[in-house]
Parts: sequence; structure tokens; C-alpha cells
Amino acid sequence: MGVAGLLSLAGVAWSGGTAWAASHSPAHHPKGHHHASPRDVHHTHRKDHKHHAPRLPEIGNATTMSAEPVVHATKGPRPRRLEVKNLVVGTGAAVTRASTVTVKYVGANYATGKDFTAATWTSGRATTFPLSGVIPGFAEGLVGMKVGGRREIVIPPRLGYGRSAQGPITANETLVFVVDLEGVKG
Repeated sequence: MGVAGLLSLAGVAWSGGTAWAASHSPAHHPKGHHHASPRDVHHTHRKDHKHHAPRLPEIGNATTMSAEPVVHATKGPRPRRLEVKNLVVGTGAAVTRASTVTVKYVGANYATGKDFTAATWTSGRATTFPLSGVIPGFAEGLVGMKVGGRREIVIPPRLGYGRSAQGPITANETLVFVVDLEGVKG
């Protein structure tokens, strides 16, 4: 929406690049924090067998860090837990739950692949925010990621916006983010 770096939690905004308006950012969950437990998070590795790993969306430009990633529509059942897949493994500092991160990202609908963000790629500038100010699935999906990496994060509704519609995000929507981590503090 043209508001630079707006990620909102209780009316607080952080600057750092073009992002989404507060109504459709990965902001604080409307029902309060729901942190993903270890059983709620699934890290996808290449050694996973197809029948054990959920179907994750295909990502165009998945490993080309200079190009905007593109989320493709995905058919079939949606993952029921947080899914995390490193597309490019970073070599820098790792994200913790207490971190403030600087990222470029794209957010899309799992089933349609439709981008619901004013992606940071549009402006060419990253955005900076504390993980304490975003929806639980987005924060948990970044924990452990290293600077210089690109990660696909698939967030089930209960770790996203749940039953609440947020701008272009419909109620009970499974969200897909592709995040490039450019910096981390804390």
C-alpha cells in the first residue's frame, strides 16, 4: 500500500522498505500469540520421501537470489503444520526468537499462488522488523535461518490469521512466504 516497512503490532510500525499495510502484514495473530511447538514445525529435507513430505508449492527462481521468487499454485491437501524448506542455505548469523530481521519476501495463497503482498521485491528494498511483531508461523519459520539464505515457509491458518480475514488474505487461508534473509540482530 506504499507505506514503507509497515509491520504492525499494537499500533507500532517499523521502517525499512516497502512492505504491506498493517491489515495484511504478517502481524500479531488476532487471537494472541500461538507459538508453534516442535511437533507443529516440519523441516523439509531432500532426503525426505515423497510419501512422508507434504506437497509444498513449487517456487520459480527458487535459488536465484537476484530474482524475485514466484509461488506457483498447489493442488491437494494443505499442510496442517508449519512447513519450512531452505531453498538457499545462508552462511551468516542465525535467527533466534528474540531477533530483529532484515528481509525481502513474497507472500502468496497456497492454493492459487496469488501474491497478496506488496512484495519488498517491488521496491528493491528490504524491510526490518522484530519477530515479536509478526504472526507466529512467520516468526517460527525464520528461527534458525542464516543470513544470506532463502527459505520457503508454508503457514497453516492456526499459525497465521486463522478465522480472521486480513485484507486480501481470506479466513482460514494457508500462507506461503519465500524469504531472503539479509540481516539479523539479537
